[in-house]
Amino acid sequence: MEPFTSTPGRRSAPVDSLPRPDADALAHSRRLIETIRREMEGHGGALAFDRFMELALYAPGLGYYMAGSRKLGVEGDFVTAPEISPLFGQCLARQCAQVLDGLQGGDILEFGAGSGALVGVILEELTRLQCLPRRYLILEPSPELRQRQQQLIEGLAPGLVARVQWLDRLPERLRGVTIANEVLDAMPVHRFVVRDGAVQELFVRWSGSGFEEFAAPPESAGLAAAVQRLTVGGMQLGDGYLSEINLRAGPWIAALGRMLEAGVALLIDYGYPRREYYLPERTMGTLMCHYRHRAHPDPYRFVGLQDITAYVDFSAVAEAGGGAGMSLGGYTSQANFLLACGLDELLADSDPADVEAHMQRVQGAKRLILPSEMGERFQVMALARDFAAPLLGFSLRDLRGRL
Repeated sequence: MEPFTSTPGRRSAPVDSLPRPDADALAHSRRLIETIRREMEGHGGALAFDRFMELALYAPGLGYYMAGSRKLGVEGDFVTAPEISPLFGQCLARQCAQVLDGLQGGDILEFGAGSGALVGVILEELTRLQCLPRRYLILEPSPELRQRQQQLIEGLAPGLVARVQWLDRLPERLRGVTIANEVLDAMPVHRFVVRDGAVQELFVRWSGSGFEEFAAPPESAGLAAAVQRLTVGGMQLGDGYLSEINLRAGPWIAALGRMLEAGVALLIDYGYPRREYYLPERTMGTLMCHYRHRAHPDPYRFVGLQDITAYVDFSAVAEAGGGAGMSLGGYTSQANFLLACGLDELLADSDPADVEAHMQRVQGAKRLILPSEMGERFQVMALARDFAAPLLGFSLRDLRGRL
């Protein structure tokens, strides 16, 4: 089996331009590489890409999200919407308030709360709206991020701190709102390539000096069938077409559906409807890595020190939600969602006399909603159970017809 090189031609920062990690970080990366190599040896010398990605991100004590380096903010590798501006959390709080009011109370559950910035803003805004949840639950797999969240939340008013609880697993039942901001993109994905009309899976092995990927007949359960289903609607995946597919999202959404007794799940991420995700010209997929605020396409560089992500197929998410007994409550761009939730009004409420603070809010708003920034690249989807009221965030423009 010949090595399969998929990275040339991807538009991103040149890999050679990346800052070099310090000695301690490189030593950490070598320990993770040895862990991955040992598992490869136990599986015939190779791993499916999704397992490689899982270890690179989530290996206990060593994976990118499970170790102690700073990921978010200026000193990290990337920023998310809650770090860019509190306007994001304030708008999200308004959508939460509508649901909590309609349910006459309930809880909020946030998946992967990052730095914890979103928790504080949502609770403060819901205090102002007189619509606090009974509990604000956080499911966070990263010990390092959980510690940062706890430190940040300690600065809230005592009455708010008491409402926040950390969980190690999904609650059996939840009535209220679940929030997953940039969660689905961090799930390990399978990669595939079409060769001579047949689907092949991408695997990873050790070459002697580094990891390399190669294509072979699929071994992962369900992968070939899932790729075949992509062509049912007439999509053409030509010879050499390479992309990825998230086989873990369906079971995750099924678990979400079993948990949600009544309320709404809000999923916010960068992604496309299926027909846009698998465009004929998108021949190299969407997989991307983030290191020190530089994006590049090589997942085998600085293993354990960089984020690895893939865009979200929101058509697949909607289908999985329906299969889990939830209805599609709405689908739109982040810009449409935030504007529908009153971003303009919140921006107008800032004090123009404080020029510096006002300009920071304006600049933050631009990053959240401009098409060249996050406004169109990020999408928002609502999955609902036993909540039929039209949702505020999708009242400006609902794009579910594109799914």
